Amino acid sequence: MCAQRGDNSGFTLIELMVVIVILGILAGLIIPRIMGRPEEARQMKARVQIESIETSLRLYKLDNGSYPSTEQGLQALVELPTVGGLPRAWREGGYLEKGQVPKDPWGNEYVYLSPGVHGEYDLSSYGADGQSGGEGKDKDINSWDLD
Repeated sequence: MCAQRGDNSGFTLIELMVVIVILGILAGLIIPRIMGRPEEARQMKARVQIESIETSLRLYKLDNGSYPSTEQGLQALVELPTVGGLPRAWREGGYLEKGQVPKDPWGNEYVYLSPGVHGEYDLSSYGADGQSGGEGKDKDINSWDLD
């Protein structure tokens, strides 16, 4: 007597090949889109950091009557300035949460001018190339351009 298998569960080679082809097509469509996102994420992070620094600058001004000078720089938000006009009521512990001025997402210092050309102060990240101007990933992100 010949025994028959009643359970034919599992995948055939053709079914596996179809799944692999479908996964390959999806990967081909999705991966190129994901690869372009890191630069957008860095630009968004720079905008968020600039807004956070602006909040700290406003608190500094509320306490001291003016923004830090260009000479004092953003470092005045984390340690008591020793140059220029000394602040009258500098907050113990500083104005930035982590006790240090963040670098932009590309590892560069933010550019701070006070008084600024576009307002009471100008705050910028020069993008991936670290140079003023540029397009795409090298585009500057400026405090006066934020919504």
